[in-house]
Amino acid sequence: LAVNKEILGLIAVADILKKESAKAVESLKKSGLEVWMITGDNERTAKAIAGQVGIENIMAQVLPQDKSAKVSELQKMGRKVAMVGDGINDAPALAQSDMGIAMGEGTDIAMESANITLIRGDLQLIPQLLRFSQKIMLVVKQNLFWAFFYNVAFIPVAAGVLYPFFGILLNPVFAAVAMAFSSISVVLNSLRLKIL
Repeated sequence: LAVNKEILGLIAVADILKKESAKAVESLKKSGLEVWMITGDNERTAKAIAGQVGIENIMAQVLPQDKSAKVSELQKMGRKVAMVGDGINDAPALAQSDMGIAMGEGTDIAMESANITLIRGDLQLIPQLLRFSQKIMLVVKQNLFWAFFYNVAFIPVAAGVLYPFFGILLNPVFAAVAMAFSSISVVLNSLRLKIL
């Protein structure tokens, strides 16, 4: 701001970091994940921001149309990529990634391109999301094991496989109870996720 060629003030515009950014990055790194920043900002700005939040891996001066190519580059190195974004420019990269995570206050196209949309723009939700996803996968594997176990163990017995050798027949009522218990155990095991 100047009057008669005399500088009276300066106006600067900058994106400010979300206060939870550093904590979210720290949580992700503690869980063994590699955190990258892909940005259109110049190298100097990118390094300054990355330094504030503890990110070592930076891809700076990336044009909007090249973000998905950078994600693809990481995938070709054998990495599974989860991309977090909220803008129109992030949509192709969100679609390209193995898991696209859009922020709820972002653009509609970003949310449409992502696999997951966080309702709030809180970056701390990302480590929570990843931990919860691991718990879900554990429960899915447990459910598959128990359903498979019940079917392998009880269907042949119900069909009379043991009868020629041991004279054992499974009463149809017990077979029905066993199958119901199989379904109930899967449902109850899944309901544990509500309290996790």
